[in-house]
Amino acid sequence: MKKIFFYITVLSLPFMNSCKNDSTDSEAEQVSIETQNTYDDQAIQKYLNENYLDTQGNITAFSSTDAADDNYPKLKDLNQVTLPSGVVYIVRSGVQPNPGKTIGSTDILRLMHKTVSYMATNTENTISFTSPFSIRNTMASTGVPDVDPFFYYAKSSLRAADKPHEYYEIEGFREALQHFKSYDLDDSASYNLQGVIIVPSRAAYARNSNFFDSSTYKFIDRSFVFNFQVYKTSDRPAGEL
Repeated sequence: MKKIFFYITVLSLPFMNSCKNDSTDSEAEQVSIETQNTYDDQAIQKYLNENYLDTQGNITAFSSTDAADDNYPKLKDLNQVTLPSGVVYIVRSGVQPNPGKTIGSTDILRLMHKTVSYMATNTENTISFTSPFSIRNTMASTGVPDVDPFFYYAKSSLRAADKPHEYYEIEGFREALQHFKSYDLDDSASYNLQGVIIVPSRAAYARNSNFFDSSTYKFIDRSFVFNFQVYKTSDRPAGEL
């Protein structure tokens, strides 16, 4: 529960402040699910075209005034894979664990990551990710991996009786992460991020009730971008499944 309260503290106030002016309007102006899915897919492609990975694997926006990043390939030019769900993942070349450990669907993760949520919108006929909100950035905060993030697997001691796995977990992230392997690193090791996972809203929480909902704002139609390294995994005790 301590981990959950931390996320509540991190998420609630800044997100409410960023959304307080449009929380009502966003629901009133909500587009159809089919249109939102189209917006998500187009915004993902724009994002892939406008960002690159720096020398430590951090997603970085290209500068229009600094030529220093001109030689970096765009995310869209890397080995990206699009799953049937619409999730896009990129396995960063040359930095994967070898042999690495297969990531199980119920594993306990130690995850170094920067995770940002966006809303894909159409503004003056330009479809792009807007309203960025930082879910977590362990590199800039604690400097050590998150342990057992609930959006990968929600353990039994966390799940309320009337709240299924889908209330907590981000399905598209779970799906894509199992295409990677984990390292076996100490928490104190320097990071070298191994990949990117972009989850459109339909493969995240879509328009369903979820952990991030508040009394004044519903965390709907939001996509997620994960930039990460799996430091270590371990088997989950049977009592926590």
